[in-house]
Amino acid sequence: MTRFGKLLSATAAGALLCATATPAFAQDATDALLLKLKEKGILSDEEYEALLARKSTSTNTVAATNSAKAPQQAAAERLDDKKLVRTMDSGVGLMIGDVAVKLSGSINGFYVHDDGDAATAANTVAGGLATVGNQTSSVRNGLLPGFIKVDVTTNQGGWDVGAHFGLYPGINSNLGNSGANGAGSPQALQTAGIDARQTYITFGKPNFGEIKIGRDIGLFASDAILNDITLLAVGTAAGNAAPSNTSLGRIGLGYIYTDFQPQITYSSPKFGGLQFAAGIFQPLTTIGRSEVNSSPGFQAKVTYDMVPVDGGFGAHAWVSGLIQKHDSDGILPEYTGKAIDFGAKLSYANFGLTGYYYTGSGVGTIGLFLLSTDGLGGKRDSDGYYIQGTAGFGKFTVGGSYGRSNLDLADGELVSNLVRSNESYVGQLRYGLTGWVTLIGEYTHTRSEAHNGNDATSNALAAGAILFF
Repeated sequence: MTRFGKLLSATAAGALLCATATPAFAQDATDALLLKLKEKGILSDEEYEALLARKSTSTNTVAATNSAKAPQQAAAERLDDKKLVRTMDSGVGLMIGDVAVKLSGSINGFYVHDDGDAATAANTVAGGLATVGNQTSSVRNGLLPGFIKVDVTTNQGGWDVGAHFGLYPGINSNLGNSGANGAGSPQALQTAGIDARQTYITFGKPNFGEIKIGRDIGLFASDAILNDITLLAVGTAAGNAAPSNTSLGRIGLGYIYTDFQPQITYSSPKFGGLQFAAGIFQPLTTIGRSEVNSSPGFQAKVTYDMVPVDGGFGAHAWVSGLIQKHDSDGILPEYTGKAIDFGAKLSYANFGLTGYYYTGSGVGTIGLFLLSTDGLGGKRDSDGYYIQGTAGFGKFTVGGSYGRSNLDLADGELVSNLVRSNESYVGQLRYGLTGWVTLIGEYTHTRSEAHNGNDATSNALAAGAILFF
């Protein structure tokens, strides 16, 4: 065997010995092996000193590296990732293992002064939303009550899974058991209610879409209220003398309230900016009737989004609809209510323009299936619209809107003081005090007209703030 071969064999033997021994034993064994090779003449004095120096440098480097890594490695070995708690990349919440827990919420309050027409026979409008009576002042919630929402999401078996809860407490006192949004009771020793509007589960995949089961906002007319500037403020201040936990905003004055409803809905993935959703809903009864409905309601919506780039042109457009069959209550005949709406919100830089329209038959006005039929069960047609503009100047945003809802008489129905239209003008000024807090001042003029010519008007001033986190 050549000298080089002997050296290679010796080094391999040393490496094998080091690999199988404990660190302390391996170091001593290697030193002894090198010394024996030198004594046998296999290694010269120079080779022996060079190898010894190289081994010493390598050992010190590895020891230093291991010493630096030891705390992290030890922590990693002790770590159970399913129990790891860490902050989220964004939002208010935390990560617990692979489960995200997010919190979001809002609180608002406004001083509202409402001045309506005097209460006379000529000002009586059944279903009218303008205030009739004395001037009133209140400290109240706006169109939104407060809310706290909890979203718990994760991925299991390739599915994005979520549990969602939304509780909506208000600042105003409620009358007895009238419900969270029932009649107000501005008296001592009263309490505010909590409206559990949202309780639903979601599961989906990026290429599959998402299924939602539970209680959440409806599809029909949801974009109408979500894009309304009065959502952040008060709008029409019905019931201001004894306020409940919500005002009207523009509900019944440009659109029908979408409501929060039990549902099973499917939302598709986005195809570019296009997305559609459809679902079956708990059938709603006609307000004032006691029918039992045998089939669910159906709702659907299609949306299109164009995201603005560098403050350029952006757009959000939608069309939605609903249909529901109402069975006979044994006295009044069955009927089917149906409606469709469409709208768009356009934006450029700090300017926005929104337009909306709906039309329906047998769906009523203000709320779904309220005043939808006459006393003989005949269907009433209805429609409505609003137009809205906003402009931003630094922290200030100026907004204005006009909207109107119309209700027709059923075929053969006699003329009465039933509401023919509710309309309002809104002017609004907002100031972004902080990233969370917005200060708002608002003026709303409301007018109601009956089919027999009666009418009523009211004017409301509101000032307050809303916080989102």
